[in-house]
Amino acid sequence: MKEVGIKASRRKVRPGNGILFAATIILAVLFLAPVFFAIISAFKSNGEILKNPMSLPTTLYLKNFQDLFAQSDFVTAIFHSVVLTLVSEVLIVFIVPMAAYAMERRRTRTTIFIYTYFLAGMMIPFHLYMFPLFKEMKMFGLFGNLAGPIACYISGSVAFGSLLYCSFLKGVPLEIEEAAQIDGCNPFQTFWKVTFPLLGPCTASMVVLNGLGIWNDFLMPYLVLPSDRAKTITVEVYSFVGQYTARWDIVFAGTVCSIIPALIIFVLLQKYFVKGITAGAAKG
Repeated sequence: MKEVGIKASRRKVRPGNGILFAATIILAVLFLAPVFFAIISAFKSNGEILKNPMSLPTTLYLKNFQDLFAQSDFVTAIFHSVVLTLVSEVLIVFIVPMAAYAMERRRTRTTIFIYTYFLAGMMIPFHLYMFPLFKEMKMFGLFGNLAGPIACYISGSVAFGSLLYCSFLKGVPLEIEEAAQIDGCNPFQTFWKVTFPLLGPCTASMVVLNGLGIWNDFLMPYLVLPSDRAKTITVEVYSFVGQYTARWDIVFAGTVCSIIPALIIFVLLQKYFVKGITAGAAKG
């Protein structure tokens, strides 16, 4: 029996699996190397970074974080980033699932056209419609305040969000919704009380993907928000990079401050994020 178990275990180990594992390790190192470099540089002086960028910090140098908050309005930048992320996420989770639910459950020519229209919009790069978008934002009074980026984040997430939710909704049985309607629920109640709780993994995927994108976004806040005020974390950190000189110690300190909240959210929702992506891919 032992010999059979050993032979079975040997058969399971294939050369292809070893190659995939090695490739995974290499990719993990490549992706984590910049994060490691940013963390060690955040605790070194600017001179140490320029002298030997890859060396470990000799002492726990915390003056970078003091200068970050003293030489910039970083608290306001954090507040703006939090407001942009939270408000956008709440509205995205409220709007996008209902749009996907209507397109998936009511398969008419109109909904199919709208779904195709959303997918086609994903193929158009942002830089192609950037200037008309900014002109339109000025017409509606959205340019120069937080409402402008929020509106763009919501509209920009509809296409991918509809694709993700529609793929996940295909695995939700119609019998559950029909039973709720028999009990007296209208379509709005059926969705929020019955269907939406079943979309938890998909919603977690949306929250993580969009949240990280909004939190780390640079171009939209940099171009839309007023230049004479504090903007977001990424833009405020960028202000320490000049044409001829750069305070890399403060830049990396701000980078670490921006990584921590995103890392915490990702760790908390990682299980649901992976489940939502794999389930949506299998059902799509």
